[in-house]
Amino acid sequence: MVAYSKTIRDIKTLVEEGVVPGVSYAFIDGDQVQSGLYGAEQLLPGYEPLKENQLYDLASLTKVVGTVNVILQLVDEGQLKLADTLHAYLPEWADSSVTVRHLITHTSGITGYIPNRNKMPARELHDALLNLHVGPDFEQKMVYSDINFIFLGWVAEAITGTPIQQLITDRVLKPLKMTHSTFAPSDPTICVPTEVSATRGLIRGVVHDPKAFILRDRCGSAGLFATRDDLVKFEQAILSDTHSPIPDPFRAQIAENQTPLGTQGRSFGWALLPVSDAHPHQCIWHSGYTGTAIVLDLATNQGFVFLSNRVHPDAPNEPFLARRNAIIATYLDEKRTAG
Repeated sequence: MVAYSKTIRDIKTLVEEGVVPGVSYAFIDGDQVQSGLYGAEQLLPGYEPLKENQLYDLASLTKVVGTVNVILQLVDEGQLKLADTLHAYLPEWADSSVTVRHLITHTSGITGYIPNRNKMPARELHDALLNLHVGPDFEQKMVYSDINFIFLGWVAEAITGTPIQQLITDRVLKPLKMTHSTFAPSDPTICVPTEVSATRGLIRGVVHDPKAFILRDRCGSAGLFATRDDLVKFEQAILSDTHSPIPDPFRAQIAENQTPLGTQGRSFGWALLPVSDAHPHQCIWHSGYTGTAIVLDLATNQGFVFLSNRVHPDAPNEPFLARRNAIIATYLDEKRTAG
């Protein structure tokens, strides 16, 4: 197995320089797994060292760990088509141009401003989201937006009668035996805290994302909590020929551009890392606002799990983003040169 000594060194430096309190990480090479942790889980109101088997608020990793797989399973079962319009399932949405493919590739162009969005009751937020509109970026640009995956969750609910977070639990978490993963942690003390908020205090064991906090089990863009080891199970399942939550017809397509025009660099939910002479085949990845990221190389059966709480104690911690990207680049380089 690759040692990944440079990547681990960069992770430790990230913590030692105070960019994040701590990191849990894992490297997957086929059946082999190398994992570790470094630093603290909490700095305020008091210091707590990072421990094994802690739950992380995955934020937008919920999209690719959960919602993408539910949607593709519904397509595979013939209950949904990628060309189906959002309007067909949510008639309150007046525009008939936006399709499931637009939503899952972030090319819907949906835009608009909702005053006091983070303070609305769930029903009001639901109605306000459905009163947004399609702007000039429709199909022309990939513009990442939680709204796309909130709508996908509502489409899945319209088909099945079951809220998206329960569908993710039933269709992804349980089959993969991700037994620690949950949308409703029963014990906050086993959760790595996120922000110390002026309005919510220390956010621990409750979802950080304000839309997910309001919409609860009807939010497909964020809300999932998971351990590092459960994400290792997820990545190994994606890499597997027999246990993947992605239906067989889509497994070969998940590392390919799936945008309507074929030029916007997005797969089904997943971001595509650039192909170059140094990295000659396609890798997929996704990140979460709270400081989480996962990377998969389906061609070499390898993966990387990176979990931090970069919004603790304060958000948004913008310097983290470039440092995270550099760590992923180091990982890809070490993986390639050792291969």
